[in-house]
Amino acid sequence: MFSLTMLGSGSAGNAALIATDHCRLLVDGGLSARQLMVRLELCGVKPEQLDGVLLTHEHGDHVCGLEVLCRKFEVPIYCNALTAEAIRCGSLGKHRHWRIFRTGAEFSICDITVQTFPVPHDAVEPVGYAFHAGKCGLGFITDLGYATKMLVERLREVHTLVIETNHDEKLLQACQYRPWPVKQRIMSRHGHLSNTAAASVIEQLLPGKIERVVLGHLSRDCNNPELAKGAVQALLAKCGREQVEVFCADQREISSRFRIGETIAGAFQPTFDDLFFPSPRLQEAAL
Repeated sequence: MFSLTMLGSGSAGNAALIATDHCRLLVDGGLSARQLMVRLELCGVKPEQLDGVLLTHEHGDHVCGLEVLCRKFEVPIYCNALTAEAIRCGSLGKHRHWRIFRTGAEFSICDITVQTFPVPHDAVEPVGYAFHAGKCGLGFITDLGYATKMLVERLREVHTLVIETNHDEKLLQACQYRPWPVKQRIMSRHGHLSNTAAASVIEQLLPGKIERVVLGHLSRDCNNPELAKGAVQALLAKCGREQVEVFCADQREISSRFRIGETIAGAFQPTFDDLFFPSPRLQEAAL
């Protein structure tokens, strides 16, 4: 079974667990190490069972728990070179298990194929992911100012999409806690998606295979689940696609385990290390 569990998502921290019968991957580690361990335990997963952590970008609400987690359990970190450089300068400078990919690369970790692509955000080299196991796909885009044409194309085959609905535009403009330059950054093409902008991205994917949408990274002050879900559900109703499921991830607790599909048992797929460090096993499989 291919599944997704949101361990927590919001302005204060983000992490998700992706799993099959043969693989367990953490996407981002923006909760404290203690919370990551507690929430993984609620999913029946021990940190030492993780096959890797994949990073979207270097901001603290996506990496703050990794220094302790990865030092204690030596979990491999998958990211591009600029993201690695950015966090190596901080608390993860002594981590030894890096798996560096070039943005746009495709590789496999156990039985999960990972497709990477650039997203526009104010980080050094932010990425989005499309994960595939068997015939089922999961898209993962948080922290982006707008959806590029390439990004939309990469996500046309996914059945479940994790997408940020960071803010309601009216609430952001009225927010007294954020100075105008911060509001401008959030609303910029390298900032964050509003509810309306996220709904527009989802609309572009409706001709594809999408069956479920998980909304994440909601601002604590400038959004709420009712507004986020309402914007997306209104779009789906307008398009006659009310059957698409809509869920809103919570900052404080884990989500349900969303089943994406079955994996293909016994199929050989090259791993990340196989692609970049060819082994005799891969050479034999290619014959």
